[in-house]
Amino acid sequence: MYICIKFVICSNLIFDRQTSRLLLGHQKSKVWRSKQKIMVKKFELEWGGKNLIIETGKFAGQANGSCTVRYGDTLVLATATMSGNQREGIDFFPLMVEYEEKLYAAGKIKGSRFIKREGRPTDEAILTARLIDRAIRPFFDDRMRNDIQVVLSTLSWDQKNDPDIPAMVGASVALMISDIPWNGPIAAARVGQINGEWVLNPTYEARTKSSMDVVVAGTEEKVCMLEAGASEVLETDVLEAIKFGQKHLKSITKLVEAIREEIGKTKMSIVEEDPEAASEKEGLKNKVKEFLREKLASCLFDSKKESKASRQEVLDKLEKELEEYLKEEGIGKDRRKDAMGFFYGIVEEEISRVILEKELRVDCRALTEIRPLAAEVALLPRTHGSGYFTRGDTHVLSAVTLGSPADEQTLDGMEVSGKKRFMHHYNFPPFSVGEASPMRGPGRREIGHGALAERALLPVLPKTEIFPYTIRVVSEVLSSNGSSSMASTCASTLALMDAGVPIHAPVAGIAMGLASDEKGNYRVLTDLQDLEDSKGGMDFKIAGTRTGITAIQMDTKTLGLTMEMVEKTLGQGREARMKILDVMESAIATPRPELSPYAPRIISFKINPDRIRDVIGPGGKIINEIIDNTGVSIDIANDGTVVICSSQPPSLDKAVAWVKSLTQEAEVGEIYQGPVTRILDFGAFVEIFPHKDGLVHISELAPYRVDKVTDIVKIGDVVRVKVIKVDEQGRVDLSIKRLQENGDKNGGHDRDNTRPRNDRPRR
Repeated sequence: MYICIKFVICSNLIFDRQTSRLLLGHQKSKVWRSKQKIMVKKFELEWGGKNLIIETGKFAGQANGSCTVRYGDTLVLATATMSGNQREGIDFFPLMVEYEEKLYAAGKIKGSRFIKREGRPTDEAILTARLIDRAIRPFFDDRMRNDIQVVLSTLSWDQKNDPDIPAMVGASVALMISDIPWNGPIAAARVGQINGEWVLNPTYEARTKSSMDVVVAGTEEKVCMLEAGASEVLETDVLEAIKFGQKHLKSITKLVEAIREEIGKTKMSIVEEDPEAASEKEGLKNKVKEFLREKLASCLFDSKKESKASRQEVLDKLEKELEEYLKEEGIGKDRRKDAMGFFYGIVEEEISRVILEKELRVDCRALTEIRPLAAEVALLPRTHGSGYFTRGDTHVLSAVTLGSPADEQTLDGMEVSGKKRFMHHYNFPPFSVGEASPMRGPGRREIGHGALAERALLPVLPKTEIFPYTIRVVSEVLSSNGSSSMASTCASTLALMDAGVPIHAPVAGIAMGLASDEKGNYRVLTDLQDLEDSKGGMDFKIAGTRTGITAIQMDTKTLGLTMEMVEKTLGQGREARMKILDVMESAIATPRPELSPYAPRIISFKINPDRIRDVIGPGGKIINEIIDNTGVSIDIANDGTVVICSSQPPSLDKAVAWVKSLTQEAEVGEIYQGPVTRILDFGAFVEIFPHKDGLVHISELAPYRVDKVTDIVKIGDVVRVKVIKVDEQGRVDLSIKRLQENGDKNGGHDRDNTRPRNDRPRR
């Protein structure tokens, strides 16, 4: 039955093991069956002009919590599972969030000829998984050591509604109704702005018309995660978008809470030590805290320590002093190991306390001060463009490579198909943080940071019609201590301008931090670095031009930010961005007027689409001949746009002339020269372009009567002709006579003699 409050439809089903069918609860079956009952419940809410439908009890019954979320015809299965045992010997909370794109959801079969099943996650899937992870992680107790896995699988995709918002809602529901300890609920919404009007959860088509794409996750009071791309939008407009999105989270969080009350399991308690052991551990922690509080003031805040190495040296020394102190106190080896586990947490707590109470940072910067900046271009001699940006101990080198349209990336995912013209790739080698570890290619962090910088730069790139190149930028993080993704944005802007890519404005980025306590006190920090990224903090990255914001990414180690915190961060971030742009523009203010001599040159022009076959030839014979002889790359679009690319100007010119000669159109009144290719009784055919000839009728061979065509021309003769007609089928009529009548001495044969050999005019 359907309940008017839009919550519950219940039906009892019986599973028949022999026939493997679900039977209605009252249906009789003659075969043996299990009387296991499956309770299916449906909850429905009108949201953003469409129904949001959450259903539980049908799928994934062995997970700790599961549900499906439907929005339009997009349907996502969300599951949350927790292992029964704690992992020993780890000092982190083991949460795994996986987002799976199913190609069948979009009615697709993988394009590869050899692999048809889904393989490694696409970049889009990884970015969606990271989006959800960053939203739900702060609401777990970080003391947990059980493996927790949240899996979101898109089972149906309507090509209108993005699955990421239903997936986020599904993760919240699955965790809330499970017995997994989680301090939710949260919700998420997408916000767009079209013609000055706010739009909730816009479709893909609507997003192409929007000035921004903002995803807001959190509760009705606080924001816990932000992801945004924008076309140089003012901070005030972004703030209004966030407020609009948060306003619409309330109905979802209330629905999720109602579902929990209806069907939620009792939450498991985190395994606690016995009271005596817990008391002993707390006493040990207090002893460490007391020792460090006295020492940290004199060690970390006594003098300016600008570099990460200088701070680490102090902490290493302090660790040794702590161990010696614990030995003197008669504390055994095992308990000393437990005590040393408190070290960095207490150090970060103390640093936050000093920031809150004294507004003092470990490197003696003001809260709004940026570390020393430097910018440089043209470092690499043979690349098409390079830029180097440093901010304190964070150093990034970016290089640009320009290619032809043929170098575009082919995308073959559930949501994204087609071509990708601009790529930003981010590399984070272990030496950048002074570590030695295996290098196994880009991980999720590298893909996420690369995509963030790509999103930040995309709005300032020139349109394909103006700059038809494929653009690849690679950022190499050579040293890292705080927001290498925003440094990559700065370095890549420098490299693009050095390469001569006509971006319409430079883009800079900054990471903003936070120090806060449980009493509600907080301080926003400009230019976040190592020890400041701790519990009670945030990583709020903002990129943009002097005009406005192009990208935002925020996650937090708190239970969310108030709107006052968000507003202050956006304003403080803008001030920092202007200072960074000043430094960048001192290195290079505008894109170079010319491309690097090592970059390929591209010439683009249009031909008649009906003549494309003349360029390609049978089986690609002609186009391959052009490529083999000139070394160029050629792309031809269905509308007749030809793009020819080569790093060798002579080869480029030769290929352009070749293609144009193949596709040149005859125009009435124009004069051409070519060989005679065929002779018939009624006239001669002359090749005016390669593979294109016209007919000189016998009456148009000479200004007198001609008895035989061969009296005037022979096969192989090169003659000058004038176009007198082009019919609807493209057939060309030529004349030699009319050139001679107009006094063209070279009309006819390629010599001055205008009369045929061994012949005289006839009366």
